[in-house]
Amino acid sequence: MTRVTLLDYRNSRRKRDAEADAKPLEDGYWRKKTLTEMSEREWEALCDNCGKCCVISLEDADTGELHLTDVSCKLFDSKKCQCGDYENRKQYVPDCVKLTPKNVAKLDWLPRTCAYRLVSEGKDLYWWHPLVSGDVNTVHTARASVRGKTRPEGRLKIPGLMKRIMKWPLPLESPPKKKRKK
Repeated sequence: MTRVTLLDYRNSRRKRDAEADAKPLEDGYWRKKTLTEMSEREWEALCDNCGKCCVISLEDADTGELHLTDVSCKLFDSKKCQCGDYENRKQYVPDCVKLTPKNVAKLDWLPRTCAYRLVSEGKDLYWWHPLVSGDVNTVHTARASVRGKTRPEGRLKIPGLMKRIMKWPLPLESPPKKKRKK
């Protein structure tokens, strides 16, 4: 299974470095580098695969407040928590936004827990991020992802989407305590 990330490296200006790609990632590199200083591999690894950027949000025209729905992009695979056709997504979803170091800070709809947003703001990653925990499933354990919690947009228009606005639970602040075996 190939790992799908938010960066489309085929159209990237970043250079691939086979030697660097073969080495393990430097521990805590996101604390030492800006988004623009990261290699292709470091940028890709920064995505926590929460899927929240694929959830449709509605903006209140009066207040500017964003309201999240439980509706995702039609290409989003809710079970896998990733795009179902990442390489060809622009053909089917022309307004899909490619994240870049230059646009991350301007995208106010990115979730506050998004690793790209956190690093852009000079903040550290949460305990559940795979680069911190060493486990790709902690993002789901911490309730930080939308895996299994969305439905595809289909033909919903604004009135239908307004009925789907919901309050997503906040991620766990610390790892859950392990149950003791009897």
